[in-house]
Amino acid sequence: MRVMAQMAMVMNLDKCIGCHTCSVTCKQTWTNRTGMEYVWFNNVETRPGQGYPRTYEDQDRWQGGWELNKRGRLTLKAGNRLKNLLTIFSSPKMPSIQDYYEPWTYDYETLTDAPLQEHTPVARPKSLISGKNMDISWSANWDDDLAGAPELAKDDPVLQKVSDKVRFEFEQTFMFYLPRICEHCLNPSCAASCPSGAIYKRSEDGIVLVDQDKCRGWRKCVTGCPYKKIYFNHRTGKAEKCTFCFPRIEVGLPTVCAETCVGRLRYIGLVLYDADAVLEAASVEDDRELLDAQRQVLLDPDDPQVVREAERAGIPRDWIDAAQRSPVWSLINRYEVALPLHPEYRTMPMVWYIPPLSPVVDVVSDTGEDAEERGNLFAAIDSLRIPVEYLAELFTAGDTAPVTAVLKRLAAMRSYMRDINLGREPDESIPEAVGMDGESLYDMYRLLAIAKYDERYVIPPAHAEQAHGLEELATECSLDYEGGPGMGGWGPFGEGSGGTTPIAVENFQALKQRQTTNTLGDPEDKERRVNLLNWDGKGKPEGLFPPKPGQDRGAPELMDGTDPDAETDPKP
Repeated sequence: MRVMAQMAMVMNLDKCIGCHTCSVTCKQTWTNRTGMEYVWFNNVETRPGQGYPRTYEDQDRWQGGWELNKRGRLTLKAGNRLKNLLTIFSSPKMPSIQDYYEPWTYDYETLTDAPLQEHTPVARPKSLISGKNMDISWSANWDDDLAGAPELAKDDPVLQKVSDKVRFEFEQTFMFYLPRICEHCLNPSCAASCPSGAIYKRSEDGIVLVDQDKCRGWRKCVTGCPYKKIYFNHRTGKAEKCTFCFPRIEVGLPTVCAETCVGRLRYIGLVLYDADAVLEAASVEDDRELLDAQRQVLLDPDDPQVVREAERAGIPRDWIDAAQRSPVWSLINRYEVALPLHPEYRTMPMVWYIPPLSPVVDVVSDTGEDAEERGNLFAAIDSLRIPVEYLAELFTAGDTAPVTAVLKRLAAMRSYMRDINLGREPDESIPEAVGMDGESLYDMYRLLAIAKYDERYVIPPAHAEQAHGLEELATECSLDYEGGPGMGGWGPFGEGSGGTTPIAVENFQALKQRQTTNTLGDPEDKERRVNLLNWDGKGKPEGLFPPKPGQDRGAPELMDGTDPDAETDPKP
């Protein structure tokens, strides 16, 4: 057993409202630079839909991820090392800019400088790549809210795997939103595809990063990633990807997408896993066994043997404590309601999802029956307008049993908690029907429904003894390379962010202090601050000057240094 630590995320799809706040804040933080106009480290897709880039899940076309060869050994779906080297100067198995979208702006100068005329001038869209006029036909959010569903739905690779009845009744079905970031896999095919070894997985926390100094722009990583979450910066000739906001993670702060999530649907925590068991788990023959195999790779942090092995591997004690409190571990292995995205790619993804249940309640309510009664909810799961088969193709390689089990646990939680909230005696047969007890079901409800900030994000900060190594990693993954945004006066977060500012842990310590304090100012610093807005102009503002020796800090003092409360002789 070789214990290692991994930062992981779980998203509750029942809570996602499709507001795209996570995408916008991620865009402003990480990809608001020239050459990255089409890049979305975080994007929110409408399901059913083609996704971004379009039809990225069609691995027969894009050749991403892993597969088992005739001898039962894992090999890249795009081909072995020799095949990759032979096609290193031309990688045809890769989405084109049209599959993402050609970034554009509008000819606003026509609107501002056009002479007076009979007709209102029109700002034509112009390509940010060629500068020529263009017709907009696709973007990252083109099929949002089922827009153009009759024409676009037929190209959804997941929808094509289920029955003809689903496609025929598509306009009568519900939709849900699927936020996506890099999966930071345990078995990343992007790293295995990179000829120059620029993509690496940090041993401290499992975050997958790109060394910008080593990257040569071969773009084999784009082909190798089945989730198509690695992008090519056409301005710098480098590959870039989601960094899991590692500067924030290192000081115990959640990612930007999680921090700004309106629905509070994201959970971040540390999990421990057996690195020696990853290859065996990813190599199981049946795709439908991959879910259980990956769950077994994750180790129980409360197991004394796991704790001993973790300490022997050099994992700090507070990190082990964080793993024991991790919401990710609880949702994946304790309550078993979180599922991985496309486990059949065999990359062992570490961003998991809780499938949506809300439409089940809607189905029951439309019949006039009690939508929260256990029997009605359980029966409705089997007759969803969008069948469980669709969710199974997303999260369990087509196996409907685990998805049905998750939905029944979520339904049982609703039914069980309704009795408690209405002041009735809870029915203990409800949790027993889904293999849980009442206490566990209540704990799951608390985590999913009313968990506080520090319960949703259990992120141990990096240790001081790791600071030098982490600083070097930040330099390797930085954007300060020739022609990059760190050169020529650009800042690290965009063209308008000033001069070069290195990403350092100290910068984010102040950010953490400001975001986690209960007051506008740090309580330890409150007495030393001066509020001139409350000063009436008489005497000295409290706190403006340090107190004299022996004087109480809160004692008032006049401008001449005398105490106004001291007894003085009356004037004659």
